[in-house]
Amino acid sequence: MVSVDQSLCIGCGICMDMCPEVFQTTEDGKAQSVGSECELHSLEEIADACPVEAINI
Repeated sequence: MVSVDQSLCIGCGICMDMCPEVFQTTEDGKAQSVGSECELHSLEEIADACPVEAINI
C-alpha cells in the first residue's frame, strides 16, 4: 500500500496531478493516498517526482 507522510508533505499537488485515482487532497491541503494502483504512472515514478520524498511505497 502507498502512503503519504503528512509531516513531510507540502501540498504541491504533483502526485495528485499525476494520479488522481490514488492521491487526493486532505482538508489541510496535503496529499493522502486513497488507492494502490495508477493506470497512467508507476507508483515509483510518482514517489520519485515528490520534491520532499513524502510518498512511501
